[in-house]
Amino acid sequence: MRRRIERAAGLAGLGVAALAGCAGPYYGTEGVLAGAMEPGDSIVVLAAGDIADCRTRGDEQTAAMLDTLPGMILALGDNAYVDGTEREYRECYAPTWGRHRDRTWPAPGNHDYNTPGAAPYYAYYGERAGTPERGYYSFGAGDWHIVMLNSNVDATPGSEQERWLRADLAANPTRCAVAVIHHPRFSSSWHGSNPPVASLWQALYEAGVDLVLSGHDHVYERFLRMAPDGRADPERGIRSFVVGTGGARHYPFVRAAPGSAYRLDGSWGVLRLTLRQDRYEWEFLDAGDDRSMDHGGEACR
Repeated sequence: MRRRIERAAGLAGLGVAALAGCAGPYYGTEGVLAGAMEPGDSIVVLAAGDIADCRTRGDEQTAAMLDTLPGMILALGDNAYVDGTEREYRECYAPTWGRHRDRTWPAPGNHDYNTPGAAPYYAYYGERAGTPERGYYSFGAGDWHIVMLNSNVDATPGSEQERWLRADLAANPTRCAVAVIHHPRFSSSWHGSNPPVASLWQALYEAGVDLVLSGHDHVYERFLRMAPDGRADPERGIRSFVVGTGGARHYPFVRAAPGSAYRLDGSWGVLRLTLRQDRYEWEFLDAGDDRSMDHGGEACR
């Protein structure tokens, strides 16, 4: 049974614009996915993680939604269950979300690393996944900067990934930015919050990144703007979403984490972001009835 908890007020009737231009990502600090945006321009992003499991029909439902929705796709990790094997990518992911591979940018999840080195994950996505030694990369989308991180490799203060992230953000001082990392810093569901990613969050926070998208817990949850230490920070904090609703079996909520603003379990679906020149809007679309369950918007910081 689907349960909605603390539905938040927001913007109704959000429009959808087609994706403007779609080239490959870059792995350093140059190049863009789409050119500079003019007032009124928008880029649509569709996001979910915890996707393809041959034991459920959830990924078939969410893939059918993607068939009808324009935009670039961010796969938030744990994309093929249970172990991210070559067979699971071929037989479970490829027939559903795989038909949208040409417009998908992935992040790896812990289930992908159940197979040594997440080798099938990197083989399936190719250059789109970054280098197998790292699995983290960045690219530009209009006036937005998008950072894809890897919470399955060292993310401690001073690690190669943390140093790369700080350098990447310093080299791309855009007004609006979004990061993807499979393990959420904050979550109210089964696995809960993840202190090990706090150092990456600290770098994102100091650089003024607006949004972080995660999966791992198989629910949809939206948080207030938060500081990395768990304090609500409406002025400088990062708004985060847990979107582990791509198709794997559902999880329950356990206890409301500080800052949790909206929680929905028992649903598969995708988060649709409309990225504008200086603001963004969000909308969670339920695959069961193609209904908007949560929506809103705000200016970039």
